[in-house]
Amino acid sequence: MTERRDLAGRRLVLGLSGGIACYKSAELLRLLVKAGAEVHVVMTEGAQRFITAETMQALSGRPVATGIWDAAEPNGMPHINLTRGADAVLVAPASADFIARLAQGRAEDLLSLVCLARPLGVGEHPVPLLLAPAMNREMWTHPATQRNLAQAAADGATLLGVAHGDQACGEVGDGRMLEAEAILEELTTALSPKPLAGRKMLITAGPTFEAIDPVRGITNLSSGKMGFAIARAAREAGAEVTLVAGPVHLDTPRGVRRINVRSAAQMHDAVLPQAPAHDLFVATAAVADWRPASLSAQKIKKDGKKVAPTFELSENPDILAAVAALPDRPYCVGFAAESEKLEQHAREKLLRKKLPLIVGNLGPATFGQDDNALLLVDAQSTRPLPADGRPADKLTLARALIEEVARRLDGWTRSAAA
Repeated sequence: MTERRDLAGRRLVLGLSGGIACYKSAELLRLLVKAGAEVHVVMTEGAQRFITAETMQALSGRPVATGIWDAAEPNGMPHINLTRGADAVLVAPASADFIARLAQGRAEDLLSLVCLARPLGVGEHPVPLLLAPAMNREMWTHPATQRNLAQAAADGATLLGVAHGDQACGEVGDGRMLEAEAILEELTTALSPKPLAGRKMLITAGPTFEAIDPVRGITNLSSGKMGFAIARAAREAGAEVTLVAGPVHLDTPRGVRRINVRSAAQMHDAVLPQAPAHDLFVATAAVADWRPASLSAQKIKKDGKKVAPTFELSENPDILAAVAALPDRPYCVGFAAESEKLEQHAREKLLRKKLPLIVGNLGPATFGQDDNALLLVDAQSTRPLPADGRPADKLTLARALIEEVARRLDGWTRSAAA
């Protein structure tokens, strides 16, 4: 399987203003290059007090721009040359002082000049500006900083927010720069097409756990990775995403609202009231079909006779079928995790639950894995995803699936309205 390169072909300007968080910028730069981006680094004088230009040059493979009067520029205009043809300007870290400069439109250093000179879309392709703030917690909450942040946003900058935690000064609070992985995710989202802009998506992911006694239960091997990848891909595509997750140990994709549940009944109760308010429902969760009819109040102990306990099972509610039967139902996409006869069982599920689309996969081959291969089944056709049928990483698959679903959703909405 080839390595995923989320930013392949992208030309980025990475700016560093002064702050201890510059140490994170080296890892961020490494990730940007690994993701396929061509990165041009601009550093303020303050940034060079915390990390060297030589370090950033070694990681980017390109000279680092540090001054307005760069004799290496043939026309003497590095602030113009850096942004023309760029896909984005990312400032990480963005200090309180630098954000103040942006809010006031000042341009006494190269990085602020670059931000001020970037095309805004009048006659040229717009170059988005993303800011990853980093400062002490008191500086972050100060009214002046909040005014400056609001003004920068009003002028078109995208604010990535801050993290909460230990700070270099020894205090604890908001103001830490986001970690490199989080900034990469936000940047990828900002540069992604938005076929689901204005849409609301509800998705289930992971297994459910049906308790037998206080320590045991019925569950399955679903890791939730595919569902979480779809949630991230939908957010990248512009959707407002709510993720109802069974018991899994996965980080929530940035910008996604998460509701944790344990059992199928809890998942049902979390999904059904919300479903009519959403445009799209994607049921990736591997929901247990059965649950014990009664729960033992205490752990079931061995009795020394080596006789296994028996218990009666009750059928769990069918969440997908219930949503698909709503009079004001969203567009429903089901998942079929099978162990054999994938196409046959997926099509049977499609017809039984009256769905427009089923996504089939072989559960034993994908549970817990980082890659997968899918089968798209609708009333008229069956086709693999990817087209060659070979496994791909789950985020790549999720993006392709969201692109496919967005096209179908537009057609479904138009036909429903007609």
